[in-house]
Amino acid sequence: MPELEQAPDRGGPAQPLLIVKGLAKHFPIGSVFRGRQVVRAVDGLDLTIAKRETLGIVGESGCGKSTASRLIMSLIAPTAGEIVFDGEHVGTAGGISLKEYRRQVQMVFQDSYSSLNPRLTIEESIAYGPRVHGIPHAKAVARAKELLEAVGLAPGQYARRFPHELSGGQRQRVNIARALALLPRLIILDEPVSALDKSVEAQVLNLLLDLKEQFGLTYLFISHDLNVVEHVADRVLVMYLGKVAEVGPGDAIFRRPAHPYTSALLASRPSMDPTRRRTEPPLSGDPPNPIDPPSGCRFRTRCALARDICANSAPDLAEIGHAHSAACHAVVPDSGYADSRRMVA
Repeated sequence: MPELEQAPDRGGPAQPLLIVKGLAKHFPIGSVFRGRQVVRAVDGLDLTIAKRETLGIVGESGCGKSTASRLIMSLIAPTAGEIVFDGEHVGTAGGISLKEYRRQVQMVFQDSYSSLNPRLTIEESIAYGPRVHGIPHAKAVARAKELLEAVGLAPGQYARRFPHELSGGQRQRVNIARALALLPRLIILDEPVSALDKSVEAQVLNLLLDLKEQFGLTYLFISHDLNVVEHVADRVLVMYLGKVAEVGPGDAIFRRPAHPYTSALLASRPSMDPTRRRTEPPLSGDPPNPIDPPSGCRFRTRCALARDICANSAPDLAEIGHAHSAACHAVVPDSGYADSRRMVA
């Protein structure tokens, strides 16, 4: 009888589990009469995730976080770029096949209800993936019950229920169990707790941390909630209008942000301390149109530090500290920012 086994570690702990290079997704819009235009949802994303690490991705709505997660999961085809999983290129001749890649990389979505088939019981939903990969029905169901136990749901009470009979937090636990059913190495979590009450949110976050240790998992955690990301992430990547603004260790991002956009995001967090409450928003204006982004630095139209060089030259993602990089002329030595005149609005 076939058995599912977790894929071996091919490159050792020093080799990153996931490397993304120049990943882009441009959605075409318009008509033959109005001309061909594209929405630059993701526009040259580079990231690396180490084994057993949690990388958090944050940014405003519309910055490209969820599109990036679907590109990395290979649910949509990229316009450009490549993905390397444990040293093997994804979906290319001689690399790892999409079927095997999707077995080793699973995803948990934001909407816990629409993620589940309403016609399948909970145990059938969890057992479905292993059955597709050749595991006999009885063994797949037994594994489903083991995973329900692992996520804190008693199989005798929940296995034969349908999704509509569960609360939002219970359904999200089922989605986590389903993601674990194929023994993945990387789990992509796209806003996994944003639809939950705060008390349930804390329980699910602690569950994710426990499962990470128990199963030796690696997480890509996407959220708009900076407090949640600070709690779970080892490193943080900040996205703005389809590009990386800053990336670094969690402590560096939350204690010593370098990019003005990161600083504005952190300043927008509500505070219980009356002396720290703001009377003015830390950032004004809306993100620019992704169809026609600004020249140079995409954040310059909302940045108080913007100068001529910001409009004339797009900043590279440059290292400014240990494993800490930012795409901002103002924080990179010898970028020409100090010699540039102040921009005239």
